[in-house]
This record gives sequence, C-alpha cells and structure tokens, in this order.
Amino acid sequence: MKSENKHKKRIGRISAQSVKTTLLVLFSMLGVILISLGFVGDYFYNLTINADVDRGILFKKNQKSDISPEASEQSHIDVKLLSWIAEKSRNEYIDTDDGLRLHGYEIENPENSHRWVILVHGYNSQGLKMKTEAEIFYNMGYSVLLPDLRGCGESQGSVIGMGWLDRLDMLRWIEHIVQKDSDARIVLYGVSMGGATVMMTTGEQLPSNVKAAIEDCGYTSAKEEFEQQFKEFFGLPSFPVITSADAVCFFRAGYTFEQASSVEQVKKSVTPTLFIHGDEDTFVPFEMLDKVYASANCPKEKLVINGAGHVGSSSKNPKLYWSTVENFLAKYV
Repeated sequence: MKSENKHKKRIGRISAQSVKTTLLVLFSMLGVILISLGFVGDYFYNLTINADVDRGILFKKNQKSDISPEASEQSHIDVKLLSWIAEKSRNEYIDTDDGLRLHGYEIENPENSHRWVILVHGYNSQGLKMKTEAEIFYNMGYSVLLPDLRGCGESQGSVIGMGWLDRLDMLRWIEHIVQKDSDARIVLYGVSMGGATVMMTTGEQLPSNVKAAIEDCGYTSAKEEFEQQFKEFFGLPSFPVITSADAVCFFRAGYTFEQASSVEQVKKSVTPTLFIHGDEDTFVPFEMLDKVYASANCPKEKLVINGAGHVGSSSKNPKLYWSTVENFLAKYV
C-alpha cells in the first residue's frame, strides 16, 4: 500500500512537472511569436508611416507609370512653374493640436474674389508637387494654399498621417484662411492620399466657408490600401503583417489604419463632393471609387477618366477633367 502511494505521488510529481514544462514551452513559443510580430510590425510601420525613412522600395519594385503620385507626370521638376510659385507665394505656418509647426505656400489672387482652394498632395510627396493644379486654379480666379502635410516637405512631424491625422490639420488651415478672409469660399482638392485627406476632412464639422470638395483617386481606408500594396509588392497577407504594423502604428502614431477611413468619414459629410478616378488605376484600385461614392451622403458627382492610371486623370483627358471641375464648382462656389 505504501509502495502504491509512493508510486502515485511520483506520478503526480512527474505529471505536475510535465505540465510546468509544457506551459513553459508554450509561453516561450508565445513570447518568440510576439517578439517576432513586434519586429515585423515595426519594420512595416517604418516602411509605411515613419516620415524619416526612405520608402523608395515601395515604388521601385514596380516600374509601371501609375505606381505612385511621384511616378506620375507630376513628379518631374517644372522649373518654370516652381519659379512662378516662388515669385507669387509666401510661406505660411500653423500650429497643430499636438505641437507641430506645419508649413504651406500661399498665393493670393489679385482678383480678390474670396474664392480659395486648398490643394492637398499625395503620399511621400509635398505641396510643391501640386504646382500644376495651383496655376490652373489661380487662373480660374482662386487664391491658392499648398500645405505640406505633417512629416512632408517643410512641415514638422515624424509620422505620416494617412489622412486621419491630417484631417485635423486641415481644420487649422481652413481656420487660417477664414481668419484673414471671413468671406472666404473654400474648396478642398486632393489627390491620392490628399484625396483621402479631403474626404476625411469633410466628415468633420466644417465652417460654412467650405463650399465644395474634390477628391481624385483617394483610397477607402489606409487599411485596405496597405492590404493592396503589401499583397502587390511583397505577396504578404493582411494577417499578421498588417495587424502587427497596425498595432505598432497605434502605439507610436496614435491611430490605426482602420480608423483612417474615407468611407466612414464621407458618411457624415454634408460638403458637396466630386469624386474622380481613372479606370486603369491599380495603385489605388479603381473599385475603391464605388465604395466611397456609395457611402457619401452629401451632394455628389462622379467622374471616371477612361484609360487613366494613378494620378493620371488630369493629364489623360485634361479637357474633360477641368471642364467637369469648373462646372461642378460653379454650382457651389
């Protein structure tokens, strides 16, 4: 009997030790997995959101002309237009709610029509890349503001806002214009990430001075856009790559990719909006146009440019593009 009890105790000790060993192995494996995901998330966070990191790899893996705003015809340096901006503009600055100093180029039109347009650039870009649009709107009689989004151009910031952080900065730029011109009639215009920024801005409570918005090839959400790009360039799934990068973004930048949603913001918009997209856009897939357009509860119009890639609509068919823009704005501005 005693021998049997000793045997049972021995088995109990072995079983308990086995359980402890198994738990230790499991927790060790879990720790390794979490650490690995942390490294993966941190790498892709830096590649996509860290403003201080060179993200040329995102644009070098695919040499198609519509790969990014910077690979479009807007990317070349037009010395004549740059000198025009240098001659006519002045540097303006705003302070953000989180303590950043943001820069913009402001060009007041001598017509003094009280019409203003804020031109919002795309991902990995800067305000000067909107130089062509600046001249076109100026010739329409608009005063022009070309902000450098946070982390871009001459603006401060260590993270790219993907439109979500930028929407609040846009409120400051709108306030900046209204303070100097209380009768200002403001148009918001943006391409790619700038288009998403414009859509996200319209979901906020805006002053009555904002009369209309134009978004060109903006994405549905940062999450869906990154899912598309990671699959395209790296062949990587959303889980766990996007999930881990999203977690890092939340802790380091203060927002999630899913939060940065144009779809959710335009649901709340009351600002008349023109939605533009090229039907051969693969960088921000053409299908995203229908999603944002269907979600918008504001007065809205849609323009599809046949044969246009990413940020290529205005050059593919400039006559249709700009006549549609002018006709749309004539109704509201």
